[in-house]
Amino acid sequence: MTHEKKQIFEAELYAWVGREIAPPTPALDRVNEPMIRHWCEVMGDTNPVYTNAEFAKKSNKKGLIAPPTMLQSWSMEGYPMAFERDASKLDGQRQLHALFDRHGFTGVLGTNSDQEYLRDLHLGDLVVAHTVIHSISEEKATGMGVGYFIETKTTFSDQNNEVVGTIMFRVLKFKPAQVPQPVAEGAAAANKAPTRIKSVRGHDNAWWWNLVEQDKKLPIQRCKNCSTLRHPPRPFCGECQSGEWDFVASKMAGEIFSFIVLHYPEIPGYTYPLVCAVITLDEGTRFVSNIIDCKPENVKIGMRVQGEILPVDADNTIPQFRLV
Repeated sequence: MTHEKKQIFEAELYAWVGREIAPPTPALDRVNEPMIRHWCEVMGDTNPVYTNAEFAKKSNKKGLIAPPTMLQSWSMEGYPMAFERDASKLDGQRQLHALFDRHGFTGVLGTNSDQEYLRDLHLGDLVVAHTVIHSISEEKATGMGVGYFIETKTTFSDQNNEVVGTIMFRVLKFKPAQVPQPVAEGAAAANKAPTRIKSVRGHDNAWWWNLVEQDKKLPIQRCKNCSTLRHPPRPFCGECQSGEWDFVASKMAGEIFSFIVLHYPEIPGYTYPLVCAVITLDEGTRFVSNIIDCKPENVKIGMRVQGEILPVDADNTIPQFRLV
């Protein structure tokens, strides 16, 4: 992109800052008990103030409340949003992303989300979401490629126009970095096939990935104080807050608790349609992975699966599961 074209692009880009994505939009459903129950079941949240009406009534909440982390779910669009092709019907955020795409910034990566909860949501509350483009960074060079960070701020209010919470969501729109290819003597370089995105290794999970990749084990972290199993790895036990832990090696047998078949967007390095499943391991924890070597229409909730540690490309080894 020439300097002049970049100036024109950025002038159009920064004109989006402060603009709303869409007018304040009421949720399709008021806060209700079935959706709360489904959320808690999937998340494994057993706090009785969310699902036990008798307990909640006697608590200081004076009745059932929604888990604060559900805040955004009340107003999220449904599955058909991924297939909208009429430009006149696209919301501001997708119009902005389309602008990036036209200038070669076709990659997108969610980076972080800051959430603030101002009050509990009770049964019958109507959540109204209003999102604006909060900021767009200057051009940044990242490991994924050159791009811009976009921050959107969503303010959630109730039926009385009282603000109940906010979410600041940040994504990176980038031009995928070009990886230099080796040139064979006397021949042009062959195109290298794209690979899967490698999971981030950090202080709290590097040990887990080392066992997966080097020992071909699926470890499950275990609290030394109360023996509670937990995944993904983290420094403290959620039950007793102990920082002492060891692990058990899973037999990688379990059943499908929930799943989706991903068709879009197609991320390079993956084969589509892609079956992504939440698996209840026999040891008692849940694990997210892919179901491979099967037709998506044959996958059903409750089916038994068996896992294996498999290489998915030259430098990426991960747990994968097959139907039993």
